[in-house]
Amino acid sequence: MITPEYEYHIYAKDNCLYHSLKENEFKEKWKEIKAMVGLMKTDYTVEDLSFIKLESTSFGNASDPLNEPSF
Repeated sequence: MITPEYEYHIYAKDNCLYHSLKENEFKEKWKEIKAMVGLMKTDYTVEDLSFIKLESTSFGNASDPLNEPSF
């Protein structure tokens, strides 16, 4: 049984801040960005932040020599 891997994209309003994050990277960045928006004076509020979770087809792909997603 193959466990699916996921990648995450983080957005502030319509702007993509981070893309193709692995789960551990996503958890760290999501926590950081929520704290930054809450503490710093920015054009964004916590309500402006969102993310999408996609099943990854490229992580762990043996045919990809860098083992990274291609765009």
